[in-house]
Amino acid sequence: AERLNALNDELEKRVAERTQKLENALGELESFSYSISHDLRAPLRAVNGYAGMLLAEHRSDFPPEVVEKINTIKENGQRMGQLVDGLLEFLHSGSEQIERQVIHPGEIVQSVLERLRPQYENRQVEFVVGDLPPCSANLRLLDKVYEGLISNSIKFTRTQEVAHIEIGAWQQDGGPVYFVRDNGVGFDMKYYEKLFGVFQRLHHISEFEGIGASLAIVNRIINRHGGRIWAEAEVGKGAVFYFTLGNYFS
Repeated sequence: AERLNALNDELEKRVAERTQKLENALGELESFSYSISHDLRAPLRAVNGYAGMLLAEHRSDFPPEVVEKINTIKENGQRMGQLVDGLLEFLHSGSEQIERQVIHPGEIVQSVLERLRPQYENRQVEFVVGDLPPCSANLRLLDKVYEGLISNSIKFTRTQEVAHIEIGAWQQDGGPVYFVRDNGVGFDMKYYEKLFGVFQRLHHISEFEGIGASLAIVNRIINRHGGRIWAEAEVGKGAVFYFTLGNYFS
C-alpha cells in the first residue's frame, strides 16, 4: 500500500510539473505572438501611408496600370492591418481577468443594438429580444460575445429583403441557454469544424467582408467562463448560435 501511495504521489507530481511547463510554454507563445503582432503595426501603417500619399499626390503622373498596382498594395496593407488587429483582439480575449458580476444580458443587448445601428439603419431588420435571465459573467467580455454574434447576424442577413434576428434564451438543468438566431445565408454544417477557428471563413470575402476572427474570440470568451458555444445552420435558411456561461443565477 505504501509503495502504491508513493507511486501515485510521484505520478501526480509529474503531471503537475508537465502541466505547469505546458502552461508556461503556452503563455510564452501567446506573449511572443502578441509582441510580434503589435510590432507589425508600425511598418504596416508606413506602407499604407506611403501608398496613399503616392495616389493622392502623384496619381496623374502614373499610367493606369501603376495606379492599379499601388491600389492593390494599399488594399492588401489594410487587409493585413485588419488581420493583425484581429489577432491582437483574439490574444487579449484570453488574457483579460474573468471578474464576474451579476449581469442582466437584456441591457447589454440593447446597448449593442444601439451601437451597431449604423450597420442596419438603412435596411429592413426585425429584432425580437426575448427574456434573458441574469447570469454571472465579465461585463465587458459578455458585451463582446453579443456584439460578435449580433454583428454576424446583421452581416449575413444582408441579402434578405427583410432580416429577422431573434435574441433569446431558454432554461435547462444547470441554467439558461442563450441564443442568437437569424434568417441569413447560413452555412454548410460539413464545415462546422472550421467555424470557431481564427481567420477561418465559410464565405468568400467578395461576398461578405471580415477577417474570420469574431467567432474565435466569442468561443474563447465563452470557454474562459466555463461555458460552451455551438451552432446549427442550413445553407440559405439561416443560422442559430447557442451558448452557456457556467455559474448561473436562477
